[in-house]
Amino acid sequence: MANHLRGEISAGLDGRKWTLVLTLGALAELEDAFSCEDLQALVDRFSTGRFSARDLIRILGAGLRGAGNDVSDDQLALMTSAGGVTGYAAIAADLLRVTFGDGQEEALNLPSSKGEAGQNQTAPFPGAG
Repeated sequence: MANHLRGEISAGLDGRKWTLVLTLGALAELEDAFSCEDLQALVDRFSTGRFSARDLIRILGAGLRGAGNDVSDDQLALMTSAGGVTGYAAIAADLLRVTFGDGQEEALNLPSSKGEAGQNQTAPFPGAG
């Protein structure tokens, strides 16, 4: 079971429950992937509220590996999520929210959500849902 106090979330991917967490190593992986010099630059990058499919793969992949799952980005790219792209975006938003703390929804431009990750309650993209 995911422990939000440790930055963990639980998410459904490919019909299976997974734990995701952005450890320091996972955050360093994201800094490299997004060419960010530090965590503030990473937060600034995410604060646009605009995520490509590749962005979602990188964020979720880092979160899966941070939780000890042996899943490559290529393997993740083949997985399905309930709700399609909005489901993936909701998982990423929940992961970023627990990583950077409550109250960061505005700074990160994240959608609010209630319930389990992947069970999106609001549209994560303007005009979606």
